[in-house]
Amino acid sequence: MEERFGGLYSEKGRPGIPIRLMVGLHYLKHAFNESDETVVSRWVENPYWQYFCGEEYFRHTLPIDPSQMTRFRDRIGEEGCEYMLGLTVETGIDTQTVAKASLAVVNIDTTVQDKAIAYPTDAKLYHKARKTLVKQAKQLGIALRQSYERLSKRALLMNGRYAHARHMQRAKREQKRLRTYLGRVIRDIERKLGHQSATPNHPRLNRLLEIAKRIHTQQRNDKNKVYSVHAPEVECIAKGKVHKRYEFGVKVGVVSGDEIPSRQSV
Repeated sequence: MEERFGGLYSEKGRPGIPIRLMVGLHYLKHAFNESDETVVSRWVENPYWQYFCGEEYFRHTLPIDPSQMTRFRDRIGEEGCEYMLGLTVETGIDTQTVAKASLAVVNIDTTVQDKAIAYPTDAKLYHKARKTLVKQAKQLGIALRQSYERLSKRALLMNGRYAHARHMQRAKREQKRLRTYLGRVIRDIERKLGHQSATPNHPRLNRLLEIAKRIHTQQRNDKNKVYSVHAPEVECIAKGKVHKRYEFGVKVGVVSGDEIPSRQSV
């Protein structure tokens, strides 16, 4: 590890953190399913972990700041992380802890990775898209005619109350108001961006405008709908569960147990 990662550090300036310590903390983190903060805290309490990371004497202080874990991963990059994983596979084979036969079979499975989003109703999406657009426009110094913050918040509240009371016509009326507010904000921002044609482009605002337009125009039975403003990649997936008909997330494929790869291709 020191031969592989030593070239990433400079000979001048403040001495770097020992590579064995950083690599050992990452191995312990993944072996015990810890976060950057908790693995550093547990390291102080565990003499075996300290010995594993190259310490000769017991230490009572934190070895590093937890943010150093992220900086180390950025420094070694994806190839460095793959190299660390490859060494564990080779070490397991050399010590006969892992048999080659156990790596000759491929197990493939798919599942749904749930996203941290609220249950997507049309009213909530209209309100969230408008709110996000207004916030981004204020950060960029774009003065809007009206933000509809108070009116949209009240319309969302009344929509929920009417829907709970089964007054569906009144609930749809409030939902239509939310959609109208979103459309007005979209058109207002587009007009202002047209007047500011000489200013640099705003990629984040343009992206939010694209998402808001999709939310504003999509219908009940459309395909490839948007279910979240901050995570537009979310899909509605039905897996046939009785207690949970639909799940909102992304499809994940998991492959375990493959032929023994080289260090560079792990």
